[in-house]
Amino acid sequence: MELQRTLLFAALAMVIFLLWQAWQAEYGPAPQLPAQTQTSAPTASAPGEIPSVATQPAPTSTAVPTAGEQLAGGQRVRVITDVLDLTLDTLGGDVRKVALLDHPVASDKPDQPFVLMSDGGPELFIAQSGFANKTAETPDVVTSAPSHKSAYTVEQLEYRLEPGADSLIVPLTWRSPEGISVTKRYIFRPGSYVIELAHDVVNDSALPWQGTLYQQLQRSEVEVSHLMYTYTGGVIYSPEDKYQKISFDDMRDANLTRDITGGWAAMIQHYFLSAWLPPADQPHHYYTRALGQGRFVIGMYSQDQLVPAGARHTFTNRIYAGPKLQKVLEDVAPGLELTVDYGMLTIIAKPMFWLLDKIHSFVGNWGWSIIILTILIKLAFYKLSETSYKSMAQMKRIGPRMQALKERYGDDKQRMNQALMEMYKKEKINPLGGCLPILIQIPFFIALYWVLLETVELRQAEWILWITDLSIKDPFYVLPVLMGVTMVAQQKLNPAPLDPVQAKIMMALPLVFTVFFAFFPAGLVLYWLVNNALSILQQWYITRVVLKGT
Repeated sequence: MELQRTLLFAALAMVIFLLWQAWQAEYGPAPQLPAQTQTSAPTASAPGEIPSVATQPAPTSTAVPTAGEQLAGGQRVRVITDVLDLTLDTLGGDVRKVALLDHPVASDKPDQPFVLMSDGGPELFIAQSGFANKTAETPDVVTSAPSHKSAYTVEQLEYRLEPGADSLIVPLTWRSPEGISVTKRYIFRPGSYVIELAHDVVNDSALPWQGTLYQQLQRSEVEVSHLMYTYTGGVIYSPEDKYQKISFDDMRDANLTRDITGGWAAMIQHYFLSAWLPPADQPHHYYTRALGQGRFVIGMYSQDQLVPAGARHTFTNRIYAGPKLQKVLEDVAPGLELTVDYGMLTIIAKPMFWLLDKIHSFVGNWGWSIIILTILIKLAFYKLSETSYKSMAQMKRIGPRMQALKERYGDDKQRMNQALMEMYKKEKINPLGGCLPILIQIPFFIALYWVLLETVELRQAEWILWITDLSIKDPFYVLPVLMGVTMVAQQKLNPAPLDPVQAKIMMALPLVFTVFFAFFPAGLVLYWLVNNALSILQQWYITRVVLKGT
């Protein structure tokens, strides 16, 4: 009996830790930015190292922008497609702002798009690219080229993707006195969060041109997600090591330096991400930098490219800036769908999401899809649950005899345990029969927890009546209260612990879980409520029908 209780409490402790972690991330103290540090001055770069031009903060200032303040810039170029409202800056040709038109900031603000990237205020997040030149020029090679600090010219300040058009090209141009011209072409396509980027280098000088293209994401450490905790930070992918997180602490501790072919680098957050996607067949050197004042960079640069006099060369890249839609990400780049981060339980969670998505394709409502998926999972584990509930029913039946043994032997636990084991043997009861089936199911339930937490499709998804957004808490706390009631009902069906301390803890659990779940997304609470209700029905059926028929 004690071993059974220990295992059950271990399972509950794991669930409570998961809840506490989410609670702390959402309602705990806000993360503090590191103390201000001095950014080192640019130095000459040895061959193969990242040139200093790609590692320094934005021009004119090393300080983090304060609320309402923007980075230094030139002219702003607005680009509007059917899914993006994007701002470029002629200083560096950077992507300074990305608003997602199909993803409002809140369900009650349908005309206010969610801003994924921005250069204003403390939540800095921008995409930069440019050429990292050698520090010292040689007499027989031209190395002049634009970095993210160089000024480009542009033909107009607003571009729109017209209905029916298959693409929109936004060119920015830079020219040097030596006869080198670089045209930075952003290419947008309808319905796509992928932005194609081409750097056309034309060498009209009398000498060969040599340069290295870099692209990087720069963002602050400030948390942008105000929902439950999920990872926010850097990520890289390589065919060899697959998906790897590079947290802000990792960047602060050491600089990443690694050569990868066929990979990508990203900054991710809850529901959304931005990623640089270089050509898969070309090697790139990946790097990270901590710039100070809570700003970090993750990026990559290409190999040196030589362009003969009178010739031209085009460097190609892509940027993904949008939601974590798994079916979309799978088609964009290998492994990009892993940014929908299910952690160690990915092997279980991905099939669960696939099934949930299939159900939704028929039902058309994510709330009912969650309910149907929960029912299917419950049916899959019916026999395991039946074994568990039979054991619990048997334990409840002999509860008075167990209490009598406790009163007879008092504090002599050794003799009481011996008497209990003899009773179990005589009644043919497995003391572990009630908890082991539950323990086996826990990884599946936690995997579903992460599926519901990470699924951007649930963001602002309606269910019924007052539940207009399954990704935020129930505004009237109806679902959490009902969930707490089902927990109380489950306890009434289970045998009471012999230990009075354990009994008090078990009585308090429904209240504790109700308080936690009151602030959890409605989709998660709905899953837990339905699972509890099905467990009660199954336990009642087994106790009143199955066992009475044996």
